[in-house]
Amino acid sequence: MTGRGSQKVARLERLKFEIIEYISRNPGCSAADIVDYLSNTKRMRNHGLTSRKVGFFIPRYLKNAVMFTLDSSTGKRIYSVA
Repeated sequence: MTGRGSQKVARLERLKFEIIEYISRNPGCSAADIVDYLSNTKRMRNHGLTSRKVGFFIPRYLKNAVMFTLDSSTGKRIYSVA
């Protein structure tokens, strides 16, 4: 997100909060689970994240709060709270 508007900051903070909250309630979830939760359960249709973008978003904004391990059978990232 570019710019310094307060709405962009608020949207980013809510997105970070919702992701941390979901991962804390569902440890061992994948990026697709997170996107499904944001889009369908929370109805955040304009969050802009895809399963691929979650893999870039979490290390950039949530590196101290969320960690991941690689699943040995599928190679996907499995997220949990740090």
